[in-house]
Parts: sequence; C-alpha cells; structure tokens
Amino acid sequence: MKSGKWLAAIALMSAAPILYCASGIAAQPAGAKPDNADLRAVYATVQEIGEGKSVANTCSRCHGANGISTTKGTPHIAGQRPAYLYTKLKAYQTGVRRDEGMQSAIKFLSDDALFKVAAYYGSLEPAPPLAATVKAAPPRSDPVAAGKAAAAACAGCHGDGGVSKIPGMPSLVGMDPKYLVTAMKAYTNGQRKDDTMKALVAPLTDSDMNSIALYYALEQPAKAQTPVKGDQAAGKVAAAACAGCHGETGVSTNPANPSIAGQDAQYLVNTMLAYKNGSRTEGTMKNAVAGLDDKAIENLAAFYAAQAPRAPKAARPMTTAEWAARCDRCHGINGNSIDVRVPALAAQRADYLDKALRSYRDGERKGSVMAAMTSTLSDADIEGLAYYYARQRARAVVYVPSPAR
Repeated sequence: MKSGKWLAAIALMSAAPILYCASGIAAQPAGAKPDNADLRAVYATVQEIGEGKSVANTCSRCHGANGISTTKGTPHIAGQRPAYLYTKLKAYQTGVRRDEGMQSAIKFLSDDALFKVAAYYGSLEPAPPLAATVKAAPPRSDPVAAGKAAAAACAGCHGDGGVSKIPGMPSLVGMDPKYLVTAMKAYTNGQRKDDTMKALVAPLTDSDMNSIALYYALEQPAKAQTPVKGDQAAGKVAAAACAGCHGETGVSTNPANPSIAGQDAQYLVNTMLAYKNGSRTEGTMKNAVAGLDDKAIENLAAFYAAQAPRAPKAARPMTTAEWAARCDRCHGINGNSIDVRVPALAAQRADYLDKALRSYRDGERKGSVMAAMTSTLSDADIEGLAYYYARQRARAVVYVPSPAR
C-alpha cells in the first residue's frame, strides 16, 4: 500500500465491529470530497454525521428511532453501508426506484442532506438478529422427493422412473416439466379426454404436479421398453416435417412441444390417430397428421421410438444454504457486506427482504445482477432466504485510515 493513501481492511472477531474499506477506495483527508459522490458518506466527519442526525428526524416515522424499523415491509437502515444508502436515496429521488412514500419524504432534500443522513445511519449500531423463538417459515420439503412419492401411483401404468413397459402407455421420463404439468392440467380441464387420467390428476395441487414433473425430468432418460413395429427408415424421411416442433430426432427444445424420442411407439400411433380423428383438438397437430395413412403413422412412431431420449433442462432445486452461499459472494459472509456500495443483509427484517427479492424477480425493481440472481427463485426459496438473513448477526462498520509506512 502507498503511505497514507489507503484504508485498512481488518475484520475483527466476536462482538467487535468490522473495520474496513472496500478494495481500491482511496483514503481521504478529513473534510475532503472524493471524486465519487456516493463515497462522501463513507468519509463524513463527526460534524457531518451529527447534521445527518437532524435530517433523520424525517425518516424515523417509517424506519424507527435509530434506524431500526418496527413497520412491516420497511427496512432497518441502522448500520447499513453508507455509500449504498446514498445511492438508493438518489434513486428514489430521481424516480429510478419507485415508492411514493420515499419519494415524498426526500423530494426536496439537497444532495448534501442525502449524503449526511446516509453517513449518520451508516454510523449506527445495526439491529439485533431475529430471535430464534420467532416463528419462521415452515421447513422446506424436497420437491424431488415429494414428486417421487407422488409418482409411485403412476408407476403401474407409466413404469418405474417414468419408463413405460406397457404398449400404449407413454413414458414420462425426458419430458420438460412445463410440458408435463400442462399435459396433466389438460386432463383436469377436459382438453384431453381420459376418465382414468382425469380421476388420477384431479386431486393433485399445482405443487404436486410441479413436483411430479420435476421428478421425471431429473430421472435418467431411457427408451420405452416396449415392442416397435414399422419402417424406421421411411419414418425418418416423414419426420423431417416434424423437426420444427419436436426436433430432428424427437428431442424438443420448446417446453410447449413434447420430446418424443424413445417414446412408446403404440402411444405415438394412438396420439397421432387421436389428432387425425379429432378426439384431440390441437390445430397444428391435426393439420400435420391429416394427410398420413396408418402405415405412415406407424413408420413415424417406429423412427421416434428408436431415438435416444435426452434429459430436459431442469435443475434440482437448491437449498437455502446453497442460495445463501451465492448471495454471500456479493453481500458478504452471512450477509455482512464488506463493500460500501453493496447492502448488508444480516439482521434485516425478513418481511422486507421477502418483498425486495420478489420485486427483483418480478421485474418491479430494476437491476441486471439482481434480476439474474432472482429469476429462478421460487416463493419458498425467497421465504427461506429472508428468514435466513434475518437471523444472522449484523456487524457495525468503522472506517480507519491505515498507518503511514
């Protein structure tokens, strides 16, 4: 380090605060204004922090005395990273972030007032963690295990692991989960006619269907263990017209269209005949098979039944601990950020974290990194993360200049 030009980055143990400055941020003389406006709050003087306390009277109605909120959905801001606070205050003031209450509260505050109030809240002792005695989200079940248990009732017809052994019964392995859920719902709403299937899927909740579909998607794909009739070579020629929807070898890349590689041949024959005679009513398929005779249909089924199925793009759900490990890369170990521009999550209100994560996932809050990180979070993932971070002990932050060398 250059003499007197950088701040130390020292993380202390036990109840002591974290003393640090994010890498690459140069130290400033007392009262100096750094080039980056957001960093002014990091280098605020004692006098400026005191002036920020006066401004904070406006904030206490929502964020509580000393920045510890007692209002549902309103975040604690005591001990929050000051550069982050300043940046978000500016975002609300300029309309980049939208919240009528926040925009009204800070609408007429000067930039000087915003940096001082950010520095004040950043200097405070953070909120205590959520007590272990407070009821949290119920323990999360493993959706794959739940799907496997529910799918036990399907094995008699569709085979163990979704690989059919009965001619006329479709294999369920290798299907995109979204397609399989759509197919199950088609039996309940009458789009597909089969009284047995309707009775079997009618009691299933959306969660049940999603779990069953995920279980089959993650099973090792294999061809149906059923006999095949027909001319595969002739079927391959005819299959060229099907490739646009089902893929060249029957492996679909669109969740709206099923993969049919390795599917039971008799089921494929029965399905194409159903579209041809109108008992299944999807328009594209009806037109596609309208000109096929029985022999051509049999050949098509033989070709697809001989193709190797492939697993769809489906991932095993991550645990809360696994998600938190990803979040900690930016937000610090246990949510104690060591970057003045990145918010700390430790000991934050669970209901606020839940709301914020949903806002990023659903596009209500803008941010390319957070949008990408939250895009695949389920409601259960979000709830688990919110309670996890709410229970972590927050560390206060003190900035100290490194000694001259």
